[in-house]
Amino acid sequence: MADQPSPPAAAASPASAGGSPSANVVPQQAELIAAPDSEGPGDEDDDGSADSDSALGEDAASSTNSITASIMEYRTIQGRTYHSEKHNSKYFTPNDEQQLQSQDITHHYLTLLLGDKIFLAPIPDNVQKVLDIGTGSGIWAINAGSDFADQYPNAEVIGTDLSPTQPLWVPPNVKFELDDCTQPWTWADNTFDFVHIRYLFGAIADWNELFRQAYRVTTPGGWVQSCEADAEMVSDDGTIAPDSSIELFWNMLYRSAGKKLGVTFQPIQDDVQVKAFEAAGFEDIQSYTYKFPVGGWPQDKTLQEVGQYVQLTMLNDVEGYTLFLWNTVMGENAPGYQEFLAYMRKELKNKRIHGYMKCRYVFGRKPGTASA
Repeated sequence: MADQPSPPAAAASPASAGGSPSANVVPQQAELIAAPDSEGPGDEDDDGSADSDSALGEDAASSTNSITASIMEYRTIQGRTYHSEKHNSKYFTPNDEQQLQSQDITHHYLTLLLGDKIFLAPIPDNVQKVLDIGTGSGIWAINAGSDFADQYPNAEVIGTDLSPTQPLWVPPNVKFELDDCTQPWTWADNTFDFVHIRYLFGAIADWNELFRQAYRVTTPGGWVQSCEADAEMVSDDGTIAPDSSIELFWNMLYRSAGKKLGVTFQPIQDDVQVKAFEAAGFEDIQSYTYKFPVGGWPQDKTLQEVGQYVQLTMLNDVEGYTLFLWNTVMGENAPGYQEFLAYMRKELKNKRIHGYMKCRYVFGRKPGTASA
């Protein structure tokens, strides 16, 4: 198993997206260094103007449900909607339009981070069926469907999520289904040539079971890819102060909520992906870890753009990323939330704070030979 960080420049690595495995190159990022103008004393009243950072009815035999009125009975927390209580999962982000916008921005910064790729696994040219678990707004499945129409003309892409929040107008080879990935998967063994899983941190109590299910439904010779991120924001130069809102609000909530909910918001730190891939029986497992900045402070232009979009997704809906967690950790309607939100937004705009998070891409192949 290759566990590889992201050293400078776009160096060649064993596997990447598209084409035959031998032709693949996994993109690796430049070193994460602050630009000169983002160092030194910061203006705590900076509003970001100098930052240029503006830039988806139960059935006893199935966890898959048709889109019915009961599924549309969303939970509401202080005006934000969350997925229906028909599901066992208590996912921490809303399913409303504001959060879906942030999911789309997240897809964009991850695509930039990978050098305009949307996956790294060396899937074969004859891929027929693709599964996207936790599809959210559906943007990965839609982009994959569009891309696959050219490179993989026979591929069908199925996206699943807890809520029917995906658009109605999609490529003809893309469809969406309601499904809870924490329940037994309903597809037959050996169904999908490629299973894509992304950003399920905070949703999964048993990662080994998740990847056992993924292994079961993958065809022999097929690939599964997982992308996860640690929610904790860190800095290498001490610019995230111990008394900052990033530490006392954001990081505190994610650390504490994970313990209360029985899930991890630090899947990289806990190394859940590689361990679960190995336990499921995958072969040719490869792991790539990336740092993605929060804000446009990096010296490298690509990372600067990535950071601007990371900042945008957080500023767009920092409430959506923290409201459920605040109620879980501090208690419903506990005082101080709006004040922390205001300080958090202010710190997100400060280029003198060199915060970043980590994401990790892991992919592996089910033993056997892919069918022709």
